[in-house]
Amino acid sequence: MNLVLMAVLGGLGAVCRFVIDAVVRARRTGDFSSGTLLVNVLGSLLLGALTGLVLREGVDPDVRLVLGAGFCGGFTTFSTASLECVRLVQAGRAGLALGYLLGGAACCLAAAALGFFLLA
Repeated sequence: MNLVLMAVLGGLGAVCRFVIDAVVRARRTGDFSSGTLLVNVLGSLLLGALTGLVLREGVDPDVRLVLGAGFCGGFTTFSTASLECVRLVQAGRAGLALGYLLGGAACCLAAAALGFFLLA
């Protein structure tokens, strides 16, 4: 049952990612997709908060696994962020690619920590 629920939530997360990215792309132009960065930061915040809540409330760890690996795993996308960095390098924007890579990682780490400490 957990695998089925995880698959359903993963699909829901992917749909949410698609919608958010489409909305951001419609409103912003630039060298990289701020929609990808936004979903990765939001997903990190959500997973941090979920982990903190599970630890604080003693929720079944399977809940964190299903929601975290399912929804958050479907919602976030490290592979797309990586490909966007490669495309920036190919376009001669190596500095922007490095900033996107390091800045994105720092923002995601900070968001996960914030979510965790808010609900732990």
